[in-house]
Amino acid sequence: MRATHPVWAVPITMAAMFVQVLAGTLPVTLLMDRANPLYRPLGMLGITVASIALVYAIRHYLGRQSWSGVRLTRSWSAAWHLPAGILVGVVPMVAGNALSVALGVATWASWEQGVAPTPPYIALAVAFVVLGQAFPEELLWRGHLFDTLSGRLSPRMVLFVVSAGFGVLHIVSQSPADSVAEKLLYVVQATALGFACTAARARSGAVWMAVGVHTGFHIGNMLTPTKDLRYDVQLILLTCILFLVGLAVLPRSRTSPRPADAALHSRV
Repeated sequence: MRATHPVWAVPITMAAMFVQVLAGTLPVTLLMDRANPLYRPLGMLGITVASIALVYAIRHYLGRQSWSGVRLTRSWSAAWHLPAGILVGVVPMVAGNALSVALGVATWASWEQGVAPTPPYIALAVAFVVLGQAFPEELLWRGHLFDTLSGRLSPRMVLFVVSAGFGVLHIVSQSPADSVAEKLLYVVQATALGFACTAARARSGAVWMAVGVHTGFHIGNMLTPTKDLRYDVQLILLTCILFLVGLAVLPRSRTSPRPADAALHSRV
């Protein structure tokens, strides 16, 4: 199928990234006032629902692929994937922020600038991250696209294309980056995050560990908020740490999907 060719699969995934956000939040935007306490939770939930529907539609109607290929595994063996991924994501973010402060390229920010440091607010913030970003984005990139490209490309190329595509898309993301150089470095840092998440997908054979890494990255930023003095240097530090973490997570003997994965690839 043409939709499963990398030339088409990557742009389709990028377009779906925007569509899932717009489609998921549109009903809430049209029907609710922003002051409504349910506005944000329902908007985040809508993004997840839209992502599931989009991925299913892309795979079923465009690629003629089975849903099982996204490896949204439901088993006891996958129970450790999410918490392990969260740990993998939290550590580099905390380490990167702490190193940035130690080197004088950032300072610690007050909690008031981020999420309140109480368990209920932190839990709510994490839920928003999972529903609005980590789960829908990982289902699309490390679930659908990883599986799609694995039927066409070598494991190394899958790792590169999925990571780079995810990073390039962040050129339109909101960030503290001001200059062109900082915006490009932000894209590189997002690529490094994508690399760590893709490595987690390759290591575990399922999408949950990638969701955990993505979630942990944001949790680490919540727990150790910083105010940048040299954002470019801070981005370089975070990129290097994320890349090293990704290398550590990659399977030692192979970067290809596990046999269970390979058996699920579509015949195109």
